[in-house]
Amino acid sequence: MILSLHIQNIALIEDLTLNFFQGLHVMSGETGAGKSIVVDAVNLVLGGRADRDLIRTGTSKASVEAQFDVSGEVEVMDYLASQAIQPEDGLVTLYREMTGSGRNTCRVCGVLTPLAVLRETAALLMDVHGQHEGRFLLDPKYHLGFLDESGGEDHQKLLQETAKACQDFLDVHRQYARLVRENERKQFRMETLRKSLDEISKARLKAGEDEELEREQVRIRSSARIIQAIRTAYSRMSAGEDASALTQLKQAMDALTGIADLDPVYASLAERVTGAYYELEEVGYELAGMMEKSEFDPRRAAAVDQKLELIRRLKRSYGESIEAILSHRDVMQEEYDSLSSLDEQLEELTQKHKKLLSAYRQKARELTGSRRALAENFEKNMMTQLKDLGMEKTVFKVHFAPPSQRQQLPQPLGEDAVEFMISANPGEPLKGMSKIASGGELSRIMLALKSLEAERGGVGCMVFDEIDTGISGRMAQVVAEKMCRIARSHQVLCVTHLPQIAAMADHHYMIEKTVEDGMTHTHVRKLADAEQTEELERILGG
Repeated sequence: MILSLHIQNIALIEDLTLNFFQGLHVMSGETGAGKSIVVDAVNLVLGGRADRDLIRTGTSKASVEAQFDVSGEVEVMDYLASQAIQPEDGLVTLYREMTGSGRNTCRVCGVLTPLAVLRETAALLMDVHGQHEGRFLLDPKYHLGFLDESGGEDHQKLLQETAKACQDFLDVHRQYARLVRENERKQFRMETLRKSLDEISKARLKAGEDEELEREQVRIRSSARIIQAIRTAYSRMSAGEDASALTQLKQAMDALTGIADLDPVYASLAERVTGAYYELEEVGYELAGMMEKSEFDPRRAAAVDQKLELIRRLKRSYGESIEAILSHRDVMQEEYDSLSSLDEQLEELTQKHKKLLSAYRQKARELTGSRRALAENFEKNMMTQLKDLGMEKTVFKVHFAPPSQRQQLPQPLGEDAVEFMISANPGEPLKGMSKIASGGELSRIMLALKSLEAERGGVGCMVFDEIDTGISGRMAQVVAEKMCRIARSHQVLCVTHLPQIAAMADHHYMIEKTVEDGMTHTHVRKLADAEQTEELERILGG
């Protein structure tokens, strides 16, 4: 049950704290006083849409905080434990703040949480029926949810199993559809890959080969200069020439060697010149070898140019370097191998696809059987509730759409489509509620649904925002008595304009609007017994 609600800067409410108790709480007030603002604040802290227009004029942010007693609420405690949230002394606090910039802050028990966690926690604590929620009854796509909610643990388990079977199938179905598409284009893709792989394979690329070839290309293009330099160097050093460097160095070596025994200085010089002579002689041998190999080879030059052009073309197609080309080749080879085995993969996945579809269909049939059995009890219970609400002549049926109208692709909720049908008067045929239900009838049908939910347990606190729309007279008294019975087992908060409902209140709150210092304010106060009588007189017209 909710213990308190603290509202700051929501619309006309500047700062308001409300305390709640067991039983039926009624909120009333003049039209425009701000009854809907309190419900808007409740919806906000429960995770509803954050409309920045709700922020009070002249302020930058608004907030709502609600405190609940969850003692003995095992489902709530288990969910909070799954989110690593620990209530203190059986109390859960929900807090939500929004700013003019659109920023939202949500906290559960003081822990910063995503909006989804706040919303899921709130769904276990409070159920809000707004004055416009009757539209869900007018739209058949919501009727299946109402029916499923009336089911017990076995039915809820079957819903979960069907949803899982559907998800398992859809996961494989997406893979299956992808493989079918790939199989359709497999031949063309494999030919394309084969051409690319052959092109790279024929190039016989090696890592760093392009850099080596580029250096060789530079040498080839400079071959004339290289040959001339080698020949000049060799001719100047050749021992066969009298004026060559080697001949003259030989003469110097012989001269110094001849006096080396006369002084250590001469011996040192002779040794150094001898070393230089043999070093230079070695260079001469190398130059001679280069002269034999340095003849310009036009075929090699053409081969280097062609290989470099091939490498540049491959880079444009497959990567910025030889390493990238080879890496891309490996990826293409892997895809080619995968496509080669596509028939096997497709056959294996086809069998799995059929097996999972069969498993889903089986669960869906079980769910349909459970729903049809559930619908019989649901119809009886709804007729009982509607009779209590003055609609004893109304016939209520759950209509299952024929199989031809079902969707073929598996759906998480199974293969059923249902619609609530009613006949409001004897002799009239069953029709969809959108065609015959009045505003007052919709309010009573919704109250009947909420009454069934309360009988099953449901959440501890139920909020009704003008569920009495379109109701008056004797029917208003019937609705009031029904809500009073719900309040015996559940905490109920109700915004109303009917005296019959207000008279049933265990706790009555007056919503008033005042103007102070040029600013409009909405206030809410709990009425004493005498004040409740005065408020009933006002609602009755004085």
